[in-house]
Amino acid sequence: MSKSLRFPWLLAYAVGYLIFLYLPVLLLPLFSFNDGTIVAFPMKGFTLKWYAQLGAQDTLLQAMANSLIVGVVTALAATSLGLFAARAYVRYRFTGREVSEGLVMLPLVIPGIIVASSMLVLFISLGLRPSLTTVILGHVFVALPFAVSIMKSAFDDFDLSLEEAAFDLGESVIGTFRRVTLPIVAPGIVASLLVTFTVSFDEFVLAFFLSGNQPTLPVYIWSQIRFPAKLPNTLALGSLLLLASVLLLLTAEYFRRRSTKSA
Repeated sequence: MSKSLRFPWLLAYAVGYLIFLYLPVLLLPLFSFNDGTIVAFPMKGFTLKWYAQLGAQDTLLQAMANSLIVGVVTALAATSLGLFAARAYVRYRFTGREVSEGLVMLPLVIPGIIVASSMLVLFISLGLRPSLTTVILGHVFVALPFAVSIMKSAFDDFDLSLEEAAFDLGESVIGTFRRVTLPIVAPGIVASLLVTFTVSFDEFVLAFFLSGNQPTLPVYIWSQIRFPAKLPNTLALGSLLLLASVLLLLTAEYFRRRSTKSA
């Protein structure tokens, strides 16, 4: 007899918890098709007009472009730093390794508003005005732990004899890294790019403090939900972002599993 049948209350608790967790998220796309501006049952009817209106809003498109720029640059920077950091943590034993790894993972446990306000004070002290550049710097700091974790799983079971064989055949350090190491950990790199892009694209607190007059998409959405007439468009936009985030994370998980198997 399976454990779930021996403890039916545990299964019921798990199902109830998942429903409580995800039901509000499922209501978002449901009301995005409502032919009315009030989010309440009963719904007035089915419509796609809120989705059709999204393409005609210049401010929204500019905010989306800002988010895409920040997300792409953040993903490239965080993954590049995470690749070399994970390689060092897995391959070498050096003084301060545990402390260094703990500092890299620290953003995961520090409240976002503390990080955001601290960075705002730091950047202003350095003469940097809030802009997309400061948002990118903040997002790299937050996304780096995710990149390091993914790349460590890609390097964990890496067969070092492959690199030693390349050295024995006369290949240089850079050549070995490019021809042997990179192809094996490539699925991990793709997974890291997708996850860090998603983290940056969905991040709000840092962008709110650091974006200045160049808002990213989450900041734009926050500014719109204060107006009841804009709420249906916000629900439609949120539904599209939810779908895109799920697809990106599923793709990232696929490449992460491939990375673990190929290492």
